[in-house]
Amino acid sequence: MDRKLSSNDKFNLQQNFRRYLKFQDQYEEANEAAKTARASRVWIAALIALLFALASDFFMGASAALFGLYFYRVMSASMKVGSTQEGREDTERWFASKGLRFEGRVLYFRDDQMLDTPLDPFDDALYQ
Repeated sequence: MDRKLSSNDKFNLQQNFRRYLKFQDQYEEANEAAKTARASRVWIAALIALLFALASDFFMGASAALFGLYFYRVMSASMKVGSTQEGREDTERWFASKGLRFEGRVLYFRDDQMLDTPLDPFDDALYQ
C-alpha cells in the first residue's frame, strides 16, 4: 500500500524534520559534554586541597572553589541535556500526531513494523 501525506503539511513536516535533526545533534553534543563533566577529576584536586585545609583558610577556599566548579559543570551540562531532550521529544510528539515516528535519524510511518520503507520528507512523491 502506497501511503501519501497531505501536501498541506509539507512545509511543516520539512521544518520539523530539520528541527528534529538539529535537536538530535544538540542532544548528542550535550550528552558528550555531560559525560566529560562527570568524568572530570577536579573533585580529586578539591579533596586533596580539603586535606590541607586543616592548616590554612586558603586551602579551604580553594577546595570549595574546586568543588563548586565541578558541580557547576555537571549541573549546567545536565540542564543542557534536559532542554535539548525536551525539544526533541516535543518534535517527536508532533510527528506522532501525523502518524510518523523516528528510529534514530530516519523517519517512518508509525505502523511500519519492519522499518523497510524509510521516508524522505523532501521527496515530492511522498505528498498527495
